[in-house]
This record gives sequence, C-alpha cells and structure tokens, in this order.
Amino acid sequence: MHVPTFRRDYEALWVSDTEPATAFLVQLKLVLAIGATTYDEQFSLRASAIQWVYEAQTWFSEPEFKSRLNIQALQTNLLLLLARETAGVGGDLIWISAGALLRTAVYMGLHRDPACLPKRTTFAAEMRRRLWNTILEITLQSSMDSGGPPLVSLSDFNAEPPGNFDDDQLVAEDPVPKPEDDFTQVSIAIALRKTFPLRLAIAKFLNDLGSHSTYEEALRLDAELRASYKALCRTLQGCNSSTGRSPSQFEIRVVDFLMRRYLSSLHIPFFGPALHETAYAFSRKVVVETSLKIWCAAYPSSSIMAAQSRSDTASSDRDDLARLTACGSGFFRTVAMQASFFIAVELKTQLQEEESLGPVPLRPDLLSVLDDAKTWSLRCIEAGETNIKGYLFMCLVAAQIEGLMRGLGKDEFPELLVKAAEEAEERCLPILEEKAAQGQAEGSVDGLGQTSLNTPPELMEDWDFMVSQEPPSRTCPSLTIYIRCQMPSSISAARSQ
Repeated sequence: MHVPTFRRDYEALWVSDTEPATAFLVQLKLVLAIGATTYDEQFSLRASAIQWVYEAQTWFSEPEFKSRLNIQALQTNLLLLLARETAGVGGDLIWISAGALLRTAVYMGLHRDPACLPKRTTFAAEMRRRLWNTILEITLQSSMDSGGPPLVSLSDFNAEPPGNFDDDQLVAEDPVPKPEDDFTQVSIAIALRKTFPLRLAIAKFLNDLGSHSTYEEALRLDAELRASYKALCRTLQGCNSSTGRSPSQFEIRVVDFLMRRYLSSLHIPFFGPALHETAYAFSRKVVVETSLKIWCAAYPSSSIMAAQSRSDTASSDRDDLARLTACGSGFFRTVAMQASFFIAVELKTQLQEEESLGPVPLRPDLLSVLDDAKTWSLRCIEAGETNIKGYLFMCLVAAQIEGLMRGLGKDEFPELLVKAAEEAEERCLPILEEKAAQGQAEGSVDGLGQTSLNTPPELMEDWDFMVSQEPPSRTCPSLTIYIRCQMPSSISAARSQ
C-alpha cells in the first residue's frame, strides 16, 4: 500500500457526504481484518475480521473480470490473501490463490521491469515493483506452507527490487532514491529480496518433484543461507535514517523468524534419520537449536526468557508478534507448533537412547518448552481456535516423556496417555462451550461492519460452505457440533494408540 494515499482516502471516508468507493471500502476492511489479529490477547474482533474477509471474497467473485485487472485490484487481492491466512478463512488454500494472483500479475506485465516499458511516473513504476516483490514473497511463502512447488523461477521475470524510497518521496517530482544504509519504509522488503534467490532454491529443493534432495546439497544450501542471513543482519543493523527511524523490533523479529524457518526446513527431511544415524547429527542439532529460537520468538513469556528484564519482554513490539502467533492462523502459528514438537521428539529420543542406572540429565530449556507449549496451545484456543488437536497432542507427548523420566513400564503407558487425553478434553470443553455461547449471545458487528457491501446473504452462506469451517458471523452453531463430534474421536484415537 502507498500509505499517504491510503490515509487520504481513509480520512475522506469520514468527512465526505458522498457514497464511499466500494473498492476502497473493501481494502479498508481487509486492512482492519489483518490488524484485528494483534488488537488484543483474545482476538475479540475475530467475528468482525471473518465477516470482512467474506465480504471481500464475495465482492471479488462478481463477474467483472477485466475491470479487476488494475493495480488497486492487485493490492486488494494481496490483502485478501493475508487476511484469509490471519483470520483462518481458507488459509490452507492460499497456495492455489497465490498461483492465480501470480499469473494475473504476469498478464498485467508486472514481471517486466518498468524501465523496459513505456515511460511512466516514478510513483507508477515503484508501485509496480513493490507489488511484484510482494507477490513473489506470497508465492514463495505459500509454497513453503503448503508443500507445493513455487511454480516460479528467476528466469520468469526481470523486474528489479523496489527503489529505496519513502512513500512521501513517490509523490514528489523526480525523486532520488536514498542510500542503501538509509532506512525507509521498504528497506525490509529490499533486504529480504536479496535473499529471495536462495530461499527460492530451498523451496524448490524441498518441494519440486525433480529435485535431487541429497544431503550434500542441503549442506551447501545451509552454508549459503547462513552467509546470506549474516549479510542481511549487517544491512539492517547498519540502517539509519535522517528522520531518526530504524527497524522496529517487530520487523527484526519477523525477519529472524522467517529466515530461521528456511534454515529449519532445510534440515527437517534429515531429522528423522538423524535420530538413528550419526551421519546426519548436524541436521539434528540445527533443527533442535533453530526450533528453540523460533519458540522463544513465538512465546516470549516462556520461562526461557524469564531472565530478561520485564520492560523488555513486555514491549509492544514483542506483544505484537506473540499475539500474531497465538491469535492468527497460518504461517506463524504452524511454525511455532512444529518447533515445540521437534523439541519434544528430541527429549523423547534422548530418554529412549540413553542407558543409565541413574536419572538421565535433560536440558532445562528444552524441558520448559513442554509446559510452555501446553499453556500456549490453550491460549490459542481461548483466542478462538476450535481445533484442540495441538493441545491434545502436546499433552500426550508431555505425559509420555514424564513416564519415560519416571521409568514406567511399557504396559503402564496406555493408561497414562488416556488419562492425559481425558484431562485435555476436560480443560478444553468448557472453553469451547463458553465461546459457542458467547457467539450466540452477541449481536451483529458494529462500526464499519454496518457499512455494507450489499452482499446477498445466500452468497455469504455458500462461500462459508465452500471455503471455511469458520462461520461468517458471530453466531456459531457449527462450533457446538464440532465440540460434540470431535472430542470423543480424539479420545478414541488416544485409546487406540
């Protein structure tokens, strides 16, 4: 988004007597839907966010194809993908939608650098570069999330990275880009773009059918990724600004989270063999240590971070990422959950492979993740997550590790695990019932939710059926059905194991 333009249209929305443009209203609601994820600890605006996403999706489904081939429509489509992921509305289908968005951008010529096209203003050229850069990131990230091939290569485009302009500069006449070490609103995007070729190579290594996923290739990519990450860190650390602005802690931690995800993913295919073969010991170490760092970023209130000062751990920047991880769906929550399970597998393996007459010493920082992960998973449910499997599985794994530490016999584990599963059910059921009752008791969405896009209710219901298990309003009858149907099956699965 071009921030000054967005702010101008936003202010006009409240003071103008004319009917607001529907296209901008859709953008505004999607921006609010994304921001609602970090509004508070409980994601109290979840129902509003879901409704706004449904309205935008329904608006996009209107048969006006050619009129949507413009820059504003691309911006809105990108916002819709981000909002769908954070609000949990068909987030697992983002890879499919991202592919369509990529092809739309190519059809519009965004893959070609503006320098190769007829002359246009700096504003128009830079917005095209920014949009293409964001589409590349969405395409790559959805590939990592879905396990599907990126379906894009470096030879498919020649568009350059965005210039180092602040948004205000773009509306000036003949603006000059700032030096690389001068921090602007696109410095983070530019720094990440430099790592794009390597991250794309990792995604192809992991997801392409024709990829030769050898361990030697993984180690080569590992070395290159570490070198690229060090260069990125030096770039961001060296940034300064004539206005005194520098990268926020939220921006830095998100970049760190993202890069560590690629490092961990590169070694995950070899983590299983590494538990039994010393030849892959390096991958085992990388996965465990990287998972621990990812977990501390996702859950900064963990006991591992207790040594830091309260003022540091309670900063708004830190809270924003923690809220995004706990309240939002998709990338951040999934990666955090995976990190906690890799640590649990490591602890379990250490207990099983160590033969000792005395107690097996385990790293306290790894052990603390087990309890922290249960607390965090419960917090996700309290924030509106209706899938309790993450909490259930973590309770089972923690119980199994506790049994191994106590030296229980093999025949004692079934009863231990069933008890842990039943306790997890007893803990989650009241929370879900309370959320269901709260959803049925609350009224319609206030504020901007009343600014309707004239969406027929039957279309909203159809889209709810096709895309998401989340209802488009505050009324949640399907949640009660989920509670009654899914809980017993979880316990049944635990008993059968």
